Amino acid sequence: MLLIKCATGLFQEICVMLTIGNIPLKNKVILAPMSGVSDLPFRRIALRYGVGLVVSEMVASEALCTGHPESLMRAEGEGIDPHIVQLAGKDPHWMGEGARMAEKAGADVIDINMGCPAKKVTSGYSGSALMKDLDHAMTLVEATLDAVSVPVTLKMRLGWDETSINAPELAKRAVDAGVKMITVHGRTRSQFYKGKADWRAIRQVRDVIPDVPLVANGDCCKFEDADEMLAQSGADLVMVGRGAYGRPWVPGRIAHYLETGERLADPHGEELAALVVEHYDAMLEQYGFEIGVRAFRKHMGWYLEAAGRLDDAPQGFMRGLMTSLDADLVRNTLYDWFVQVPMRSAA
Repeated sequence: MLLIKCATGLFQEICVMLTIGNIPLKNKVILAPMSGVSDLPFRRIALRYGVGLVVSEMVASEALCTGHPESLMRAEGEGIDPHIVQLAGKDPHWMGEGARMAEKAGADVIDINMGCPAKKVTSGYSGSALMKDLDHAMTLVEATLDAVSVPVTLKMRLGWDETSINAPELAKRAVDAGVKMITVHGRTRSQFYKGKADWRAIRQVRDVIPDVPLVANGDCCKFEDADEMLAQSGADLVMVGRGAYGRPWVPGRIAHYLETGERLADPHGEELAALVVEHYDAMLEQYGFEIGVRAFRKHMGWYLEAAGRLDDAPQGFMRGLMTSLDADLVRNTLYDWFVQVPMRSAA
């Protein structure tokens, strides 16, 4: 929001549209990039339920350039607008080449990952490990910026640990170099996902980058969380990650709430049943039957838990469904289970 002086001498509050470069943002909520979760089927569902932006799973830049099938699949964005590909890496050459390849394949935005805390990522000196050496981190930012004409964004944590909170410095350097949006997860790498995200600490980043969109990330699961995140952090947008497990509609519901104050209910009954079956079918189409049924298993558990039906499932229920070779049987069973879920308040 901005205050402008009118002809009467009074000040009037006006809304300023947020953008990533020249790309307008539909609302204030983004679905987080989550490995093994925010694949193409999940992103499409979240978009349909009203989230403003979705981001691909993290894609290893070198693996993308060398044609690794999983990396190529992760970077797909058919039906996604705008299409944001998140790249990870440690080598400026591969970051630049990966960004160039993603742009050529249709990416509208390149997001750089400096926030992943996973050991297999940080041990390769990628993800949040880059926050231990900001000079090296900036070589990756600059290589990415030099390689593409589309906007580049950056996701990070507060720092490597509590003794090295350097997100403000990295954010300022990145924005000065040309990065168009900054996302900060309110934890250090050493915290992983323990404790509570420190939304107030994100305000230190706001103070040094007042002119580009700032996204607050970490522990946004319900309506009130979004209000508090924005108020405490001074951010423009919120990013929803684990809060969307089994509830891909939640980011869109939160976006609607921030715009209108209305708390829409969770999908239930036939709508929820049809959604779960649709997700199952989309996973089979995306990965093939054998991999798709395994990949859907975690979503099945999350849907059951979110719907309050996990404890109702008999022993072996999930395993039986997710190993069944009879797709029609699985569809009918899923539909029958979820059609019984009553309406309840979302988020």
